[in-house]
Amino acid sequence: MDEPSMPTPPPASPPGPPTPPVPLAELLSREELGLRRIAGPADADLLWVHTSEMADPYPYLLGGELLLSAGVLLTDPDHYVGRLVEAGAAALGFGVRPVHETVPAALIEACDRHGLPLLEVPPATPFTTIARAVWRLMAEARHRELRRVTRAQQALATAAARPDPVPAVLHQLAAQLGGRAALLTARGEEIHAAGRAPAEATSAAGRRPAEGNLTAGRPPAEGIPTASRPPTEGTPVAGRPPAEGNLTAGRHPAPRTTAALTRLARVVARERPGAPTSATDTHGDTQLAAYALGGAEGLVLALATRRREPGDHTVAGIAVVLLSLLAAPHQGADAAGRSAALVRMLLGASPAEAAPLLGATGPWTVIHARRTNGAPADALTAGALGASLGTALVDAGRGDGEPVRVLLPGTPEPPRVTSQPGWTLGASAPTPVTALDAADHQAARALAHAQATRAALTTDAPANGLAALVPPEQAAAHARALLAPLTAPLADTLRCWLSLHGNWDRTAVALAVHRNTVRQRIGRCGELLGMDLDDMDVRTELWFALRQG
Repeated sequence: MDEPSMPTPPPASPPGPPTPPVPLAELLSREELGLRRIAGPADADLLWVHTSEMADPYPYLLGGELLLSAGVLLTDPDHYVGRLVEAGAAALGFGVRPVHETVPAALIEACDRHGLPLLEVPPATPFTTIARAVWRLMAEARHRELRRVTRAQQALATAAARPDPVPAVLHQLAAQLGGRAALLTARGEEIHAAGRAPAEATSAAGRRPAEGNLTAGRPPAEGIPTASRPPTEGTPVAGRPPAEGNLTAGRHPAPRTTAALTRLARVVARERPGAPTSATDTHGDTQLAAYALGGAEGLVLALATRRREPGDHTVAGIAVVLLSLLAAPHQGADAAGRSAALVRMLLGASPAEAAPLLGATGPWTVIHARRTNGAPADALTAGALGASLGTALVDAGRGDGEPVRVLLPGTPEPPRVTSQPGWTLGASAPTPVTALDAADHQAARALAHAQATRAALTTDAPANGLAALVPPEQAAAHARALLAPLTAPLADTLRCWLSLHGNWDRTAVALAVHRNTVRQRIGRCGELLGMDLDDMDVRTELWFALRQG
């Protein structure tokens, strides 16, 4: 075995169904159907049910079907069965009467010869009844697997919150899958591992030996991981409870299994365009799988289990996400730069001295954000917002109604802030790193304005036009003299009221106060300034002055 096998379905084949396969034995156990296997192997997985009386239904089969037929046009049983096997059919159900009194002996011999399960359908059982039974079994299996995946997700999330999250997640994953889970480098070196390799596992795992690779011509069921599918795809299917009591953390697999896992890890860790995010292989009766961790440089999750089921792929996908989040903060130059900047600032460095460590070469932008639905934002939600905006510098706040605050490091071209679904944003104008405190106030005012006007994004634009013609020093001096009688709360209220065109209700919403409070404050501003705030010239001059603060 020089290279891991990575089976992929033929280009013309559609994906598997969004429901789990049904073992043939489960269908045969339904006594009310009266089905009887009279030829072929006992094991088969049913993905579909299809009825056809064509002499050659090959062009209309997807693979994995239980094909039901009364043999209306059956003339050459051997050729007929050969074409079914070539198309990937899982089993053949033959209805007796009114066309055939019994199942033709030649058909029984052909099914035994080609290895296709043959079921005898009694006259009292309509084909539609069989189809309904299969869909019902699929629905039951799906519900069981969804419950199993939900339990696994809760267990993995709990493990991720432990003081030793990476080993804890691996141990829980190994327990859920009944095998071995390991975190490997791109070269196959083991960093952490948990569980026993399948060769060491006892029969308590409840798994049957692998029955070989995919049948030729049959597309793999949806959810079975291949090199062409990312780790989060797939649909949970009928599974089994996790093995209990037969896992020992850190137990090494056989050398050949280790070598196979190393080769598989290199498949997904290769730094080349189009490299797969997951790959699978078999080594004897052991099922192997490897998943590249997102955001972590060259790390791979490797699995060795006795049997691969679609639900395993979904559970592994959950673990991949958690391990990627846990491993990412310790990887790469970005995290190292953030740590170095934090250390320097704690030791007394100025923001201007620490900014280069964060890759900032231009003005910064401060963003304040709140969830549109009013729900509080946790650290993961805030982190996702930061990722959407292109930064890892996010403060999720301490609760109590605090907004999420995001820093966009400057580049030669100021960052372009865009609205984000589910969020209300207020952004400052691009600001030097030495004036981030003023930018923070700008972003807070912009967020209040956005909430009051129900806008998804409001940006506090810098002074331009005629206002930009006045020298900043003279403008600031004039503003201080004009606004000297006002306290800070009154000045903030006046600024917000003017920005909202004198609308009492919107100003009350933006400031989170009663509209009568707004009226009282604005009236007090007019008294202290000795100005008529209904005069447009007065409003214009005050707006110019307030914009300097």
